[in-house]
Amino acid sequence: MPASRLPMRLSLVVLAAATLGACQQRSAPKVSEPSPIVPAPLALPTGSGCGPEIARTKAIVDSDVATGNLNKPVGDQFNADLSQAAAACAAGKSGEALHLLTSAKGRYGYR
Repeated sequence: MPASRLPMRLSLVVLAAATLGACQQRSAPKVSEPSPIVPAPLALPTGSGCGPEIARTKAIVDSDVATGNLNKPVGDQFNADLSQAAAACAAGKSGEALHLLTSAKGRYGYR
């Protein structure tokens, strides 16, 4: 091998080693899993009529806000709508109360 090519070959070897060194496997950073929020079992009010229906919906909304499944401002507005339904129910206007409840549930995507 001629001496004039030795520096060029040496440069290629160094370049190849540097390139391969840059391709080393690195361990992936550890991803920590978020701890799941386990809510306490939800005890829903029982019974029929507008009062228990509204109370059950309120309990579900409050639970959804507590677990972060529903934003607090949305939960507050939903509860304000449920308060109107509860007032109609307390006034003996069951039909109106159930209509207000159904409207509120539909507005916020609840069944």
